[in-house]
Amino acid sequence: MTSDAQTSDENQQLQDRVNNRSQRPQSEAFKKFMASHWAPSDAGIHSRDEVADFTPRRRAAVSEQFAGERVVVPAGPLKVRSNDTDYRFRPHSAFAYLTGLGVDHEPNAVLVFEPTNDAPSSSDSTGASDTPHHEVALYFKPMASRDTEEFYADSRHGEFWIGPRPDLAEFEQRLGIRTKDLDQFEAAVTKDVGPAESGGTQVRLLREADQNVDALVDTARANTSMDLEAADALDAELTEFCSELRLVKDDWEVNQLRNSVAATIAGFEDVVRALPRAVGHDRGERIVEGAFFARARLEGNDLGYDTIAASGNNATILHWIRNHDRIDPGELLLLDAGVEADSLYTADITRTIPVSGRYTPVQRKVYEAVLAAADAAFAVVEPGIKFRDIHTTAVTVLAEHLDEWGLLPVSLEEALSQEGQQHRRWMPHGTSHHLGLDVHDCAQAKRDLYLDGVLEPGMVFTIEPGLYFKNEDLAVPEEYRGIGVRIEDDVLVTTDGCENLSAALPRKPDDVEAWIAHLQS
Repeated sequence: MTSDAQTSDENQQLQDRVNNRSQRPQSEAFKKFMASHWAPSDAGIHSRDEVADFTPRRRAAVSEQFAGERVVVPAGPLKVRSNDTDYRFRPHSAFAYLTGLGVDHEPNAVLVFEPTNDAPSSSDSTGASDTPHHEVALYFKPMASRDTEEFYADSRHGEFWIGPRPDLAEFEQRLGIRTKDLDQFEAAVTKDVGPAESGGTQVRLLREADQNVDALVDTARANTSMDLEAADALDAELTEFCSELRLVKDDWEVNQLRNSVAATIAGFEDVVRALPRAVGHDRGERIVEGAFFARARLEGNDLGYDTIAASGNNATILHWIRNHDRIDPGELLLLDAGVEADSLYTADITRTIPVSGRYTPVQRKVYEAVLAAADAAFAVVEPGIKFRDIHTTAVTVLAEHLDEWGLLPVSLEEALSQEGQQHRRWMPHGTSHHLGLDVHDCAQAKRDLYLDGVLEPGMVFTIEPGLYFKNEDLAVPEEYRGIGVRIEDDVLVTTDGCENLSAALPRKPDDVEAWIAHLQS
């Protein structure tokens, strides 16, 4: 190595060395030529997204709850997968809910509610609407023009690398939200930060979505001697409220979930067709996983969560996602999977499938007990009951079957008591969770609105009882060991009961067997 080369290498910043792989020319001639001879970008009038008719109500609820305060909701940054490659971007669910932005749009974007003097809701010349107590703006990094180095040199944001992105005007037209350049965000979010009693602007931040925004807001607070512990409590209330807002779905959300469920059902059909290739393969579970993933990418944005493709004893592991084992003839396959739509709403469905096409007598016995628990849970769902009543109903039916089979170490009455609960050895999880933008949606909601909450029309959740008898479980006879069964459906509360959104996927054992025979014929 020459001395000049050594000097050049030593002077190159460590963070810049990742760009060595691109071998990009540095000559002025190259830069001048790259900045010229490009056709104009495709700009113009863009149609308004359907979701834009629903998001103003969501933002208005935030505005009403936090009148007089600045509310900051980041989308979040790109996340590194390894070295200089990133995971596909997914925004924070609260950001997606309040903006309507799904798929892979706008890492580092931030939605800001700027307090006003209780001005009435209004629209500006672009059609961007404000809320009762705030002016709302979406800050994001616009696409650099083609005469800049960013166009071809920035592998995270440059159009040459990642393709075109919407500009400020397009998002205003599509979403009905005022847009601003991300360069203006720091000044906007730190302006006049301070306690309200001192004439400052109190900030509520959706924390842990973007560490850079967290640090920016915390620094602004510290500079005004605000109590950071008290500020954290205020931020937690915002997170809680954004979670609770999603407990009842609007018509647009329900439609997105219907689409996600339909794609998921198609994915389950793909898996059944792939089973003959999977059975006997050293990594048969991976064949199952791959078949479903192909459908998720074809009809949606991605998986709603890592697929559980659990065969044999793996079906007794509640969150088995390694999916690296064999599938042997005669086993059960517990498939728990969901397609995430482009809007980011996900289904969450489980079926337990006999890989050879028919349940053995003991497999059917366990399956029918789980199905009875699920059916009993469906029967009690209606507006006005408590969410926790669904779980109580399902596990009571399971306990009754376990008692009938002689598996409980105590009487049924004692097992069902709060001091007992021995039946929960074979189903330690809950029967239901809310569903929506997150597979476990609304998880930060207060207990009295979630577990102790009262069902309302528009709520969507799962019903998913199960029984899991592990190979190593000496508390059950050998014939049960290695059998894990879960049946999970997605449920919409209606005005007079509920609708099983995933009813098109067979549930009864005879129907499951006929479904397999049809798809594999």
